[in-house]
Amino acid sequence: MCGIFAYLNYRVPRTRKEIFETLVKGLQRLEYRGYDSAGIGVDGPKKSDSGDTSYICLIKKRGKVKALDEELYKNDSTDLETELDTHFGIAHTRWATHGEPSAVNCHPHRSDKNNEFVVIHNGIITNYKELRKYLISKGYEFESETDTEVIPKLIKYVYDNRENDYVSFSTLVELVIQQLEGAFALVFKSVHFPGEAVATRRGSPLLIGVRSKYELSTEQIPIQYNSNAHFLEGVQQKNFRNRVDSTVALHSVSDRKAVEFYFASDASAIIEHTNKVIYLQDDDIAAVAEGKLSLHRMSRCAGEDPVRAIQTLQMELQQIMKGNFKAFMQKEIFEQPESVFNTMRGRICFDTNTVVLGGLKDHLKEIRRCRRLILIGCGTSFHAGVATRQILEELTELPVMVELASDFLDRITPVFRDDVCFLISQSGETADTLMALRYCQGRGALTVGVTNTVGSSISRETDCGVHINAGPEIGVASTKAYTSQFVALTMFGLMMSEDRISLQKRRLEIINGLRMLPGLIKEVLTLDDKIRSIADELYQQRSLLVMGRGYNYATCLEGALKIKEITYMHSEGILAGELKHGPLALIDKHMPVIMIIMRDACYTKCHNALQQVTARQGRPIILCCQDDPEITRNAYKTIELPQTVDCLQGIISVIPLQLMSFHLAVLRGYDVDCPRNLAKSVTVE
Repeated sequence: MCGIFAYLNYRVPRTRKEIFETLVKGLQRLEYRGYDSAGIGVDGPKKSDSGDTSYICLIKKRGKVKALDEELYKNDSTDLETELDTHFGIAHTRWATHGEPSAVNCHPHRSDKNNEFVVIHNGIITNYKELRKYLISKGYEFESETDTEVIPKLIKYVYDNRENDYVSFSTLVELVIQQLEGAFALVFKSVHFPGEAVATRRGSPLLIGVRSKYELSTEQIPIQYNSNAHFLEGVQQKNFRNRVDSTVALHSVSDRKAVEFYFASDASAIIEHTNKVIYLQDDDIAAVAEGKLSLHRMSRCAGEDPVRAIQTLQMELQQIMKGNFKAFMQKEIFEQPESVFNTMRGRICFDTNTVVLGGLKDHLKEIRRCRRLILIGCGTSFHAGVATRQILEELTELPVMVELASDFLDRITPVFRDDVCFLISQSGETADTLMALRYCQGRGALTVGVTNTVGSSISRETDCGVHINAGPEIGVASTKAYTSQFVALTMFGLMMSEDRISLQKRRLEIINGLRMLPGLIKEVLTLDDKIRSIADELYQQRSLLVMGRGYNYATCLEGALKIKEITYMHSEGILAGELKHGPLALIDKHMPVIMIIMRDACYTKCHNALQQVTARQGRPIILCCQDDPEITRNAYKTIELPQTVDCLQGIISVIPLQLMSFHLAVLRGYDVDCPRNLAKSVTVE
């Protein structure tokens, strides 16, 4: 949720117009995350003739980034052609949690009317009411309804009550975040520290890109620990010791060479500028002053890495561009032949029928000795667990639980040391899934991450894991990440069963199915025009049922979720075995029903459900295997799909539903990539 982007140019002259363009472009790369307003903060022209007084100019606008961009050029007081040798600008897209979408609730938020401190924030502050009440009692005035506004007010309070005239920017931030509860990624700017930036995170993603035409002098940034820091005992304590920052120059200190820094909540906003990035970890404080970057923490935990590596992104800019497609979601649906192949690449040897997941091989003995597998996720990631539960039970011969992360925590579910918990998340930052991870770790279970994002919190904090290699997914409604999660979990089952003689025939069948999978997906995608014509008949409907059972039940859940997410139609995934236990009351000639009936162990049972639907004048649209005349005779419409091994059929059958949801949304006139009220990376509960 929300999008953070900030840009600091040190000894790299940029006009104010170029800075605006960089900030706006960064926000546009983050639009997929979902938002309702946007704003930026930059240095304004000097207020006085003497040139001694500077101030921060805030420009905020409800609506799309495009509206903000237009607003920037309406402000006559900003000289766009002024060249700034060193400057720090911040930008933000907001997804409302506290307070309705409006300019005043939009970020950046300010400390006072003079804009002494401003901040952009991704996450949620759970103790903001207590902080707000205290700060009001001290005379600080609030203008918004947000939880974020307490942060700039609090840093001004700490600054106003400093004991020494000099205090470093990062020390102020350090003292502030000790008072904050909840999840946050924060970037600070201040008139008191011109050309300086401070950023920190806890529970929400944040990374820093570094760009220079000179070779960097280091690939690792050491962490500076502040073991003697005074903690504020509540925000009342006035006296504290200021820490002298210890910084690491990315070039020789004497050179003071030009360098640019980019702060963002997602690598997609940085990749067009640089592929050199540092992923911040929880409670890291990153500060840039005079072109030098420092990383600080309050204290060092046992086993903690004392450095942060400068990593090289493998992502290419073209991967986050739409190309010839109307929307990112459409592009990502059509990328699935490639994305599932990339998930398998280097992991399945089709010549020897072996599967090796490098991130798990050192823990395989421990996993094989476990009591049960627990698959934990939210939304689409939960559905990937449901989709693979049956084949995992068959291949591992272990009981498999599939849990919604929020419900898992609400129930205080028993977890034991001999459990293995899979945390499934496309972004690797999903708040409920992260809390479930820490819950499982606290009970001694082995934790396995299944994510699409290198450097994410789940990928770092789990004991081991699998990167699904689906490539960047920009559309809020997940498509290719789902099918890659599906494939990754299936490969885990194949690796677990490698030494089971009785399962070798079944393993070979599945491996052959995976080998054919990219080609079969391409075949399904050729049905796009037919699916579009069916969507023409359905888009004015108010509700839609999706029905199936067995391996295709998860497909029903996921297909219905896609329709809900981007078309705003009511849709429901129904287990066909439950049809007689309530849902049958909904069936008549006016209720659209999509049924998935494939040639598998549930074929006869699904056929019986079809008879019940048609007997009540239902007009089913059926996803079925090619050349199935019995089904075709009873269908209103059919979408005939190639057949594969039963446990992989869900990958083939979900793609028509992804395409259907896309076409329905377009026909209904909605923004496919940014559905209302939703965000790509859900970093709050």
